Amino acid sequence: MIAPSMLASDFSRIGEEVRRVAEAGADLIHLDVMDGHFVPNLTMGPQLIKSIRSYTDLPFDVHLMLSEPQAYIDAFVDAGADLITVHIEIEEQLPTIIDQIKSHGVKVGIALRPKTPVTAVDPYLAEVDLILPMSVEPGFGGQSFQKDTLNKIGQLWQLIQARRLDVAIEVDGGINQETAALVGRCGATVLVAGTAIFGQDDLHHAIRSLRQAAASG
Repeated sequence: MIAPSMLASDFSRIGEEVRRVAEAGADLIHLDVMDGHFVPNLTMGPQLIKSIRSYTDLPFDVHLMLSEPQAYIDAFVDAGADLITVHIEIEEQLPTIIDQIKSHGVKVGIALRPKTPVTAVDPYLAEVDLILPMSVEPGFGGQSFQKDTLNKIGQLWQLIQARRLDVAIEVDGGINQETAALVGRCGATVLVAGTAIFGQDDLHHAIRSLRQAAASG
């Protein structure tokens, strides 16, 4: 599945950008939320996400890069989130946050930074719907893909298969046709792409090309 990252879109007309990628064949809408503390950047909040909810029926894939995500879960659910991903690096709070998200009937994801090992998420695999091994340092778009992520994807795929779990593997950062094939070969099932989609004139072609590259891998 292809999830265009709205971080790379034109924020002056973000609602229309959501509609454009939905009509171009996107499967999810990926929304990065940053607090300027957990990562050194600020992006969107629940009010912005709520304002664009009416532009598509596609699921909203909300990635919270926040130091205190539990304080905002309810607001993002109210804004229209269908999947909320939080970071393993806030591990002490994680069991409570997972329960909080699930209580709303919303899907749960766990993200891990490039230097965080797969073993950190191992205890939570059976409790979540998605794992997101970041292939760049979270906080900024346009970074180069870190190839060490391929080993992580492979490890996650093996764990998920061995336990017969229904858990998606999402990859975010530096995704283009070349890296889409690499991560697809390792077992990734959801690809987040920003400039590889919004940097192209033909959104249909960009999304289709990424999907085909991942499938061919």
